[in-house]
Amino acid sequence: MSGHSKWATTKRAKFATDAKRANLFTKMTRAITIAAREGGGDPVHNFKLRIAVDKARAASVPKDNIDRAIKHGSGVGDDGVALEEITYEGFGPHGAAFIIQAVTDNKNRASSEIRHVFSTHGGALGASNSVAWMSDRVGHIIVPKPENKTRDEVELAVIDAGAQNLNWLDDSNVVVITAPTELQNVKEKIEAAGLAVSDAELGFEAKETLTPTAEQRPALEAFYEALEDTEDIQNFWSNMAV
Repeated sequence: MSGHSKWATTKRAKFATDAKRANLFTKMTRAITIAAREGGGDPVHNFKLRIAVDKARAASVPKDNIDRAIKHGSGVGDDGVALEEITYEGFGPHGAAFIIQAVTDNKNRASSEIRHVFSTHGGALGASNSVAWMSDRVGHIIVPKPENKTRDEVELAVIDAGAQNLNWLDDSNVVVITAPTELQNVKEKIEAAGLAVSDAELGFEAKETLTPTAEQRPALEAFYEALEDTEDIQNFWSNMAV
């Protein structure tokens, strides 16, 4: 679901304060731990881990934090804290559909907090597949437009690299959509073509994206901010763009 994701969050510079910065660091190190646990602690052979580490470095997460998260995920120097990746589905303000990806060391706490965010903003969590059927699992790659290239040139390059589709996030960044199994391959081809990649991950793409009215937008913005400020929420996608 491309209506909203942390890319829009980054664009709005949501993590300006120290508290939000600490929250961001926690989310990123948890992503590293989960990736290392699933595919091993070598970023060269674990694409998901390499992406998580690249994002953490770009956000200035200290190297010690990154190394410790990799060791934790690999079972080296385990601190006894077990992390679990959970997907929630629900409906926010004005019926907007959401898929929530959480990483937590306490499932009961995460479920309670996420349910509270939905209920206090006029929404509700749904059952499994209440929202997932509205979307496709895809790869998302963010490619900044170089100053010396036109939008048409960037679009041609990413299409040649194997993009299934693309959407401009703003005048300077294009979201490249790939098949889930082709995320790594397309990313490498884009970089080989001389373009930078600022983000790459598996996500969701809504089969039908809705645009909120001016009256609906404030409630959705407030809901997005509440989701972003919830520590256990790693990422989220919606079928309604803001």
